[in-house]
Amino acid sequence: MRIGILALQGAFAEHAAMLQRIGAECFEIRKVADLDGQEMDGLVVPGGESTVMTKLLHGLKLFEPLRREITGGLPVLGTCAGLILLAGRVEGGRPCFACMDITAKRNAYGRQLGSFETEAPFAGLGTVPMVFVRGPYIESAGKNVRVLARVDGHIVAARQGNMLVTAFHPELSRDERIHRYFLKMAEGYGREKSAVETHCG
Repeated sequence: MRIGILALQGAFAEHAAMLQRIGAECFEIRKVADLDGQEMDGLVVPGGESTVMTKLLHGLKLFEPLRREITGGLPVLGTCAGLILLAGRVEGGRPCFACMDITAKRNAYGRQLGSFETEAPFAGLGTVPMVFVRGPYIESAGKNVRVLARVDGHIVAARQGNMLVTAFHPELSRDERIHRYFLKMAEGYGREKSAVETHCG
C-alpha cells in the first residue's frame, strides 16, 4: 500500500513514520513531478498554515491534480490545516479543495487554548489521545458526514466517504489507531482499483 503525503508544511515526517511503522509505503509530494508515474492508494494532507498551503498548492500547480484525485475517490486524511483545506466552507476564510460538506472554524480555540492535549471517544476506536496545535473545529456538518469525535461539544473528527479529517494531530501521539483506520480506507480503495483494472484488462 502506497500513501502520498503532502510535504509543503507541517508534521509530514511524523505522518510518514507512523504509517511506515504500521506497514505502509510512503512518498512525499512537493511538486507535480512527484506525482508522475506514482501509484497512490491514499493521500495525507497534514497541518500547517492553511492560507499559505493554499497559495503553495496553486503556485506549485498541485491543486488541480490533487483535487482530481480526491473527487475521484482517493482516500484522504486531513489533519488540522488539512481539515480546513478539505472543508467546503471556512468561517473567516476561503475554501481550498472544498470537497467535504463541513464548515471549518479556523484557529477555533484561540491563543489561550491554542495548544493542548486531551482524550476523547472516537467512534469505533474507543478513547484516543488528541494533540491540538492552534487547531480548528467543525462548526457544522452536512447530513452525509459522519461525526466521529467531539471535544467540549465541538466536532473534532469526521468522515464523508473517502475523506477523513481530524482537528487534532494523531501523528504527534504514539497511538496508531487513527492511522490504521485510514489504512483500512486505503486498502478498500486499492481492492476496488485492482478489481476495476482486472475487469478492464
